[in-house]
Amino acid sequence: MPNPPRPAAFLRPAALLLAAALALTGCGAEVTPEPDRRAAGQDRDAHYPVTVENCGEKKTYDRAPQRVVTNDIGITEIMFALGLTDHMAGYVMPDDKGDTDSVPWKDGYRKTKWLSKERINKELVLDARADLVFAGWNYGFNEGEGFTPAELKRVGVDSYLLSESCRNGQGKARGVMPPLEALYTDLRNLGKIFDVEDRAATLIASFEKEVADARAKAPKGSDRPRVFLYDDGKDKPLTSGAYAGPHDIITKAGGDHIMKDLKDSWTTVGWETVVDRDPEVIVINNYGGTSAEQKRTFLKTYQPLAGVSAVRNDRIVVLDYVDLVESPRNPAAITSLARELSEAAS
Repeated sequence: MPNPPRPAAFLRPAALLLAAALALTGCGAEVTPEPDRRAAGQDRDAHYPVTVENCGEKKTYDRAPQRVVTNDIGITEIMFALGLTDHMAGYVMPDDKGDTDSVPWKDGYRKTKWLSKERINKELVLDARADLVFAGWNYGFNEGEGFTPAELKRVGVDSYLLSESCRNGQGKARGVMPPLEALYTDLRNLGKIFDVEDRAATLIASFEKEVADARAKAPKGSDRPRVFLYDDGKDKPLTSGAYAGPHDIITKAGGDHIMKDLKDSWTTVGWETVVDRDPEVIVINNYGGTSAEQKRTFLKTYQPLAGVSAVRNDRIVVLDYVDLVESPRNPAAITSLARELSEAAS
């Protein structure tokens, strides 16, 4: 799972903010570069230093990082969506990252070096001469492998933590804010760090309108179907609590997320809990070595689930990993799932 799981947006104009910066495409918004401040007779250095709060820690930047290494697809696409390709030294992600040719920031993939298909590590970061690593707990950072923000700081490399992965003070449990708020927080913070706050505001406005449009058409009240997110696992299912992307994707798409009481991001539960809560729709996370079709077959043939409404009525939906972890694809995933849940509710 991030190194949880490793899992499209038609963005409409959002009033005045979108006029200058978005080129709308079939699955998202591509940010056009802002004019250089120096060319406009402005002093870029006047923006700095800036301070942001990241996972409860205040961090100050005297200049924009110039050689950022990102880990995982959602994190990488946050940088691309903000038009920050020129600030990247490269990205790390597996070769099952899915379709990157139809996303609006496909040029980011073309222009940025794919550093590795394996796990990110300190040696790779140093070889890339990185000045900042954008990753998260279990999205690259892991004490067990000795790859942590503290270890990077020791060798002179800064870190920015994905807000979905922030630890909440209960051991290693993750999640400190609602999922979409985490995405918007990171966009705002990075906008400030890289002096592209207008781009960030424009992107957030477009996402907010995408979500609002989807919610207006989504099931409401007693019509909301009960939904379970299935990532993987046979003895115990890996699923999403209240602080991972699927919670907002399910609830804002008009579903009743049956694991909304879990105060964590990605975690395991018992099958008996799933059976007791009787989901009417199951969303499969298309991720990892087990295919979505193999997961579907397991769910439909696992005897304890035979009486569950979603299995009996074959209401099983597939979304990709990058749709379900914090990423610029979250709003489009809400739009897509809202259509599925509307059919289930009718």
